[in-house]
Amino acid sequence: MNVIRIIMNVLPEKQKEVLQTLISMVEPTGRGKGCRSYGIYIDIEDDNVFNLISEWDTRHQLDHHMQSDRFSVLLGTKSLLTEPMEVRIFTISDTEGMDAVNTVRKKMNRVFPLQ
Repeated sequence: MNVIRIIMNVLPEKQKEVLQTLISMVEPTGRGKGCRSYGIYIDIEDDNVFNLISEWDTRHQLDHHMQSDRFSVLLGTKSLLTEPMEVRIFTISDTEGMDAVNTVRKKMNRVFPLQ
C-alpha cells in the first residue's frame, strides 16, 4: 500500500477557496482505481493548515493519480499558500488493526496493572 500526505499552509484569506478545491477532489478521486481512502484534515491548532491524505493499493495507481488533471489542479493552488506544499509518500508493507492495540494493552496491563 502507498500513502501520500500533502501538507498545505494556506493564506488565511484563501482558506475557503483551497478547501473548495480539495473537497472537489475527494469524491471523484475516491472512486479512482486503487484508491482505498482520501481525506482532508484541518490542523486543530491552526485552521490554515490542511492535510490531504490518500491511500493507494499500488505505487503505479498513485503515480497515475499524480499525473492526472485533477492532481494538476491541486498543484495549481501553490499561489494560495504561505509556503510550498510538503509532499510525503510512504510505502507500507504491512498494516495492523485494533487486534494489535488490544494485544499490546493486555501485555502492558500484565506488566503495569491498572489500579
